[in-house]
Amino acid sequence: MTETMRIRPSGSRGLLLELDSLDAVLDRYAALQHADRPTAVLDLVPAGRTILIVADRGADLAALATWAQEAEPVDRDEQNADVVELSVRYDGPDLADAADALEVSVAELVRRHLAETWTVAFCGFAPGFGYLAGSGFAWDVPRRDSPRTAVPAGSVALAGEFSAVYPRRSPGGWQLIGRTEADVFDLGRDPPGLLTPGTQVRFVEAR
Repeated sequence: MTETMRIRPSGSRGLLLELDSLDAVLDRYAALQHADRPTAVLDLVPAGRTILIVADRGADLAALATWAQEAEPVDRDEQNADVVELSVRYDGPDLADAADALEVSVAELVRRHLAETWTVAFCGFAPGFGYLAGSGFAWDVPRRDSPRTAVPAGSVALAGEFSAVYPRRSPGGWQLIGRTEADVFDLGRDPPGLLTPGTQVRFVEAR
């Protein structure tokens, strides 16, 4: 399917690329990361269906629109060389409910989560919170009817088409399927976030 992309101004110093799907966002983001970036581009911020190009003051936005359109597609698996491995104990309080929502057994949910190729599609909600998109299985897990007031840091969760790791103790309505000891957000690290857009993530079962 041919990618459809609409380019709209975002204030006086940016462009918003609107795409038809998350997969199209991942493809276009990888292409822009691989292309020679104009010095006027300060940042690329992907989201569920958009990519924001943040530009320097006085940038030629028309030229940047042409750059965004003409960036050549790349193989995402080759482009996303960084792989973060996270060890997980699958003992979350919502593990059985998430399996029921997917109409599979708990063992099968864990198998799929471990076998999946996850990519950080974008970040949001809280610093270090990466929305992980899969490619091998259909993930469609509803959020909890009643969000928790405090989700422990390191909780591994599912919601909609995404998986995630809660970087800090916070409220949240995702289905908790496990936990990891990995520190996915550390202000003393550069960059602080372990799960940055484009990074591939592999989950392994803790023994």
